[in-house]
Amino acid sequence: MENQDMKNAISGVLVVDKPVGMTSHDVVQAIRNGTGLRRAGHTGTLDPRASGVLVILVGPAVRLSEFVSASDKRYQAIIRLGSTTDTFDADGKFTHSDQPVNVTEEQFETVLKTFIGEIEQTPPPYSAVKVQGRKAYEMARQGEDVELEPRKITVHHLEVLEWAPPEVVIDVHCSSGTYVRSLANDLGTQLGCGAYLVGLRRTKSGRFSLRDATPLRKLQEAFTAGNWYQYLIPAAEALGEWPAIELSPDEVEAVRHGHRVKAAADTKPGMVRGVSTQGELVALMDLKEGEGGVLEYQPKKVFFS
Repeated sequence: MENQDMKNAISGVLVVDKPVGMTSHDVVQAIRNGTGLRRAGHTGTLDPRASGVLVILVGPAVRLSEFVSASDKRYQAIIRLGSTTDTFDADGKFTHSDQPVNVTEEQFETVLKTFIGEIEQTPPPYSAVKVQGRKAYEMARQGEDVELEPRKITVHHLEVLEWAPPEVVIDVHCSSGTYVRSLANDLGTQLGCGAYLVGLRRTKSGRFSLRDATPLRKLQEAFTAGNWYQYLIPAAEALGEWPAIELSPDEVEAVRHGHRVKAAADTKPGMVRGVSTQGELVALMDLKEGEGGVLEYQPKKVFFS
């Protein structure tokens, strides 16, 4: 029983460096099997062909998902000029191939800059976007024409890291929901020579980067050795950019029962992390005005250890 209680108390983040060839769900399953914890989930899928940062929440921390996943992402993308595919990546069938690439690095960078900012992007036909309740890639595989609506995305930064035509490596810093393969295809269209994505590595997801990530193989070795806890990042750190309020033991009890706690008169509005004196995440709280204009923190999401 004691062992089960210990397992119930485990809550936090595992930042995995996902290998190419696995789905995000495969990684979650490997974490569940390795930790023996049923509650585990990722904060945003990473394509099977892509490698890099995949943030996995385990234990009660899975309830942080909606707050952690609405984050910016950063990628290193390898784009091949001169050909296009129906999936916009190397998995697809060629629709045009071996077209001449008469593009200079300066021309490429000029076109690249036009994709920075808030832009409209059409997801690839082979994507998990749903059309009338059906996944676009299932319709595409059955030979149906898939018309997807453009969506607004934000591209914060684009930079050429390596110019070795027909391949170009670029750094992409973008909002969640951006399809880098669509970006590659659209770039090729604008350049007039066609392009598709041949490699993708996520270097950052929200506040977690490759520096925080552990290769899955190394993590699996740690599961076997029983020392995987060293890689677990406390749940309170998952929202490290949020302001933190330290709660006294009495306030922790109040918050756990859904009661408000007093805030300082000069407190700025917004959500905060309520943290115990031991540094454990107790709750996510929002500032409200109580009776007589007194400022109070209202628990929004409470975490029981």
